[in-house]
Amino acid sequence: MKKVGGNSRAGAVRKSRGTKQKQVGSGGQGAQALEGRKPTPKAEDRPYHPAGKRKAAEERRVAAGGQPRGSRPDNRGTQRTKSKNDEFEIVTGRNSVVEALRAKIPATTLYVAARVEMDERMREIISIANHRDIPILEVMRPELDRLAGRDAVHQGVAIKVPAYEYAHPIDLLETVVSRGQTPLFVALDGITDPRNLGAIIRSTAAFGGQGVIVPQRRSVGLTASAWKTSAGAAARTPVAMAANLTQTLKAFKDAGVFVLGLDGGGDVSLPGLELADRPVVVVVGSEGKGLSRLVTETCDAVVSIPISSATESLNAGIAASVTLYEIARLRAER
Repeated sequence: MKKVGGNSRAGAVRKSRGTKQKQVGSGGQGAQALEGRKPTPKAEDRPYHPAGKRKAAEERRVAAGGQPRGSRPDNRGTQRTKSKNDEFEIVTGRNSVVEALRAKIPATTLYVAARVEMDERMREIISIANHRDIPILEVMRPELDRLAGRDAVHQGVAIKVPAYEYAHPIDLLETVVSRGQTPLFVALDGITDPRNLGAIIRSTAAFGGQGVIVPQRRSVGLTASAWKTSAGAAARTPVAMAANLTQTLKAFKDAGVFVLGLDGGGDVSLPGLELADRPVVVVVGSEGKGLSRLVTETCDAVVSIPISSATESLNAGIAASVTLYEIARLRAER
């Protein structure tokens, strides 16, 4: 008869070298020790971990006004940077900055290049910033170059402002009508170059227009580059965003506004435009594709600008400027 429990240590070793033994679990005896424990934090959320230290350093850098690593202008030239809780724009150039400050745009930081050349605009910029308690940071030019973006000419000064708050097109129209003014708006159809938007805003302000309308999709928004090109006019001329441009134009028509599209093959010539003294929204299409089909069908008239046969077409910004000038001239005569 074998003695129970009589296996020696050597026998146990020999057995372990043979067939693999089935491992027996704890039977839940260790479950109590795990109760109340939270999931293991991610590496970046642990302050003592190298990833956590890198995350903390990055947050401190962004809070100080730096740009998140890896951020870059998007494919439309936008210098839009996302901070921890919001978005902001970097507006560059002396004219753009001084106009923005005059219009009391809620700037949060003024950046001035070290040893910058002072002129009347720079003195006014610094004076307004001091009066409004806007922090002024003196930075080296390479840092200002980085903040401004690759294609921007900052002229030694830039401001950080919240992302642009667009008006609603119908609210903008109602405001103009309530003032007793004859509406004159410009709408963009498929324009993606921010410089064209900036130029159109500038022309709209120069020739008595009350606002610019941009579609929510497939169109440029009011970026730092557009601010720069507008030479500060964006601070005085509101920009509205339409969720659907065609529906917005139809709503304008219902309110008594005539929709005029610009196209080289239009059936109405710009000189002596009969509708110039009426409420008008001028729609400018992209240089490549022109007006979209739905927008063309919505127009009350498609207007063409007479040009030399040697020139194929006009830049969108120039076409808008010429049209606005002619409308302003005709309104002044009538």
